[in-house]
Amino acid sequence: MDDAAAGSRIDAEQVAKVAALARLRLDDGELERFTHQLADILDHAADIEALDLEGVEPMAHPVRIVNVLRADEPGAPLDRDEVLSQAPAAEDGQFRVPPVLGEAP
Repeated sequence: MDDAAAGSRIDAEQVAKVAALARLRLDDGELERFTHQLADILDHAADIEALDLEGVEPMAHPVRIVNVLRADEPGAPLDRDEVLSQAPAAEDGQFRVPPVLGEAP
């Protein structure tokens, strides 16, 4: 793409105005570079806009998403005594935890 085509969609004055609105200070080199970059972005957007999408169904994701989780099916329960034996503290067949909300121990 030549410089004339790159600058056809946006010019340095417009980029400077947007930079000022965003409270950005751009030196001359940055202004020229960003003008060309923004022009390239706008040209690419125009290329996409020009595509014939008749009959193309909209999609939310570019690849098909498949649930990779297993089915939630009931299984055999864990042995209570074995589980409680792994706990830091157990009492009366239950996990013992520190008191909360100002409860007495």
